Amino acid sequence: MARRVLKLASWTSMALAASGVCLYSNKYLDPNDFGAVRVGRAVATTAVISYDYLTSLRSVPYGSEEYLQLRSKIHDLFLSFDDTPLGAASLAQVHKAVLRDGRTVAVKVQHPKVQAQSSKDILLMEVLVLAVKQLFPEFEFMWLVDEAKKNLPLELDFLNEGRNAEKVAQMLKHFDFLKVPRIYWELSTKRVLLMEFVDGGQVNDRHYMERNKIDVNEISRHLGRMYSEMIFVNGFVHCDPHPGNVLVRKRPDTGKVEIVLLDHGLYQALTEEFRLDYCRLWQSLIWTDMQSVRKYSQRLGAGDLYPLFACMLTARSWDAVNRGIGQTSVTATEDSEIRNHAANYLPQISQLLNRVPRQMLLIFKTNDLLRGIEAALGTRASASSFLNMSRCCIRALAAHKKQKTHSLFRRARISLREAFSLWKINLHELVLHVKGLRLTGWVWALLCWLLPAPH
Repeated sequence: MARRVLKLASWTSMALAASGVCLYSNKYLDPNDFGAVRVGRAVATTAVISYDYLTSLRSVPYGSEEYLQLRSKIHDLFLSFDDTPLGAASLAQVHKAVLRDGRTVAVKVQHPKVQAQSSKDILLMEVLVLAVKQLFPEFEFMWLVDEAKKNLPLELDFLNEGRNAEKVAQMLKHFDFLKVPRIYWELSTKRVLLMEFVDGGQVNDRHYMERNKIDVNEISRHLGRMYSEMIFVNGFVHCDPHPGNVLVRKRPDTGKVEIVLLDHGLYQALTEEFRLDYCRLWQSLIWTDMQSVRKYSQRLGAGDLYPLFACMLTARSWDAVNRGIGQTSVTATEDSEIRNHAANYLPQISQLLNRVPRQMLLIFKTNDLLRGIEAALGTRASASSFLNMSRCCIRALAAHKKQKTHSLFRRARISLREAFSLWKINLHELVLHVKGLRLTGWVWALLCWLLPAPH
């Protein structure tokens, strides 16, 4: 019995980690890796890739002209195909191939039996969650089952992934540093996704960046801008930015640095109310407006656990949040304090995760994965990241105010205040860039004095 309890306790810790509450580790777990979803990294060959195409033959009369055309298309699809995968994960693996017309493509192939196994995985997870609740009533993890039931079917539909890829590419087309591989729809199915092949190094690979003379600070700034835009402005968020899904490279034609965003199966669409409250909360955290931190944390479901909520969002101690996350750098002592005390708050963390809106769960995960990348690059909690977030929050809140008024004078006034606030942020970023400094106390105090408080 003791050994069973120990195993369940270990599972409980993994569940918390998977939700994004990895306050004491740089190893981030993916919630889709639970249970028997890891059906193994089976070898996928062209026969597996052809499966979905071949199933379409079932409704076609055997030996007919249409049948022969479809079968010919399958056999003639690839000029070459690498059996060794470029990468493998729980649900699929990716192979490099060359089409008959000479295009080099990445072929994402779903592992055999994943579709059939997924319902069993979720059932197993639900049984484990109920067992944990019986043994430890203070822990509530049914939210984990609910999220798996909602998200796993979407991730198993590669056509949905392709649509997400095209949507985010269009949404962020003004970022010339972002590359989203093109989808080849005519060759894709629910289980097989063909896309443009784009090479690069993983975003946390400092040695790759040093060899290719890529500035890690530039990559960190670009990543912050991209995700701030997704979260605060658009409310459509790529929620799986682990290093294998975010590549960096220099474009072969121009030598310009690019971020390549892969694996678009898991997205979170934020409601307008949630997105705006989240904007106001981060503005309050950045400007150390503790009354507003409490107000907007509670509006997002934190209740009297708002100090813990703020710590989970920022990955900082409550003392650092009170002193100002932009004024105090992350220290080894603070990291050690968080790591040592995290286990003591597991019941409260469980309660909080069960209480906040479901949208917040994937945001937690996304934030933690991004912090893991920043930690690997050595750019964690830089001034630039806070300034980028402020820009997006200011733009998002100004756009909302302009939508709510029909007065041209009021709209013009909002636009002027928005432009002035953004200009001041640009000015301060320029000063920091020239001096090569992080935000010191006096610079941050000046910034807080110049910028309007959130409301």
